[in-house]
Amino acid sequence: MKKYNFFFSEGSKVNQLICVVLINIPVFAYGTTIGWMSPMSLLLQSKDSPRQPPLTDIEISWIGSVPYLVCMMTDFLIGYIGDKIGRKVTMIFVSAMAAGCWIVKLSSTEFWAFVLARCMVGFPMAGAYVTCPLYTKEISEDSIRGSLGSLVILFHTTGNLFIYIIGDVFSYTTVLWICLALPTIHIVLFMMMPESPSYLVKRGKIQEAERVLAWLRCREEGDIIIKQELERIRQELKKDEESSKFVLKAILTDKILCRTFRIVMVICLGREICGAVPVLNFAGNIFAMASEGTGLVLTPNQQAMVLGAVQVAGSSFASSIVERSGRKPLLFITSLVSGLSMCTLASWFVARNFGLLAPAWLPVVTLCVCIFCDASGLQPISVILNGEMFSFKYRGTVMAATMASASIVAFLQMLFFKPLANSMGVHVAFYFFGIICLIAAVYVILVLPETRMRSVQEIQNKLKTKKEKEEEEGRVLEEKGVTKEIC
Repeated sequence: MKKYNFFFSEGSKVNQLICVVLINIPVFAYGTTIGWMSPMSLLLQSKDSPRQPPLTDIEISWIGSVPYLVCMMTDFLIGYIGDKIGRKVTMIFVSAMAAGCWIVKLSSTEFWAFVLARCMVGFPMAGAYVTCPLYTKEISEDSIRGSLGSLVILFHTTGNLFIYIIGDVFSYTTVLWICLALPTIHIVLFMMMPESPSYLVKRGKIQEAERVLAWLRCREEGDIIIKQELERIRQELKKDEESSKFVLKAILTDKILCRTFRIVMVICLGREICGAVPVLNFAGNIFAMASEGTGLVLTPNQQAMVLGAVQVAGSSFASSIVERSGRKPLLFITSLVSGLSMCTLASWFVARNFGLLAPAWLPVVTLCVCIFCDASGLQPISVILNGEMFSFKYRGTVMAATMASASIVAFLQMLFFKPLANSMGVHVAFYFFGIICLIAAVYVILVLPETRMRSVQEIQNKLKTKKEKEEEEGRVLEEKGVTKEIC
């Protein structure tokens, strides 16, 4: 049986950080697949396109949107296999699918090949936002789970920026080879990583789970802290076994679980409709529209690189502040500011259409503010909440359900953004995104509980009404009375 040893000081968090970095390499690779659309859609529609004739707007819309369509199904598949065969094997499978995406693009420049390759992106997309956050949560200590959990967005945004840069510097084929190397390297490195302790306990591998926890926490296997954490995992899984075997049925029939599920679903959809998805995928095109007649020095793709840099800065900010600020304040502020920036951008397009004075720098600033807010609050907090508000039994299914719903919304945005922007005006889309963000900010203030440094039970107790708490207290007192009578 595999033996894990730690090489750092007792109680060090270095092993957790090493593991989380390797867990998130597929997220970085996924970021490159999504960001690839921005520089390459401009190239593939130009006269210098490696594919002749160049792709049309409709073809680009389908290439951009098809991963989200596939992801509706793969979210549940990835969640299922993550529970059945483990987080580790699932992550290796995800990287293999990411590698396959780039191999197909290297093999052909036909429209069907692009569509097939982008269909394969549905698997790393699901893995990045279903398995990676769950895996991270299950190996992290409570004191740093927020910071480590928000790294998924940092790696995603860094992947976006990376592809923006190399897409502007290297040739079309060179970019594909570089992107293929990322998941290939991850498959090799991840062989050394341990399985999730929660999954090992679920499978009855208690000794192996204890060894993994000891390595992650840099402590001896018999340490009292390791024993206590192992017991908490066992108790959580024991409680899960007492509920319905059908996860979705349990979620929909249990009042508290249903209430919790509704909250994470609303937060997830609010994040997805903030405008970041079309902005990031069509950043070059949006800046091209905004730059017409303004005399800006930067090319559309270089402006998109600025956007990517801001996104990385936002996700870095989230990782450093999320444990101090709390989830609720950070999510409220970023939703509010994002909504205001989207409405400002929409107003800029309206003003320009009427020939009014419209500063050329405003689109860049407002889009940067929106993307900063998305990366520093909307994205990381929604992902963290999914892992924190549910126990092991429900995490995979809830994450899959929320991400599948988000994928449907993202698919529709990607498919119709360019045609609607061309026919109705891009300002209509940005007003819509802005209003959704403002509504999300109000919802966060009124409904969302704070989850920082709280257990699943504590969070769900916060969601109970006064009447439900009184009824529960009555049941507990009644049970105690029955026990005394028996004694």
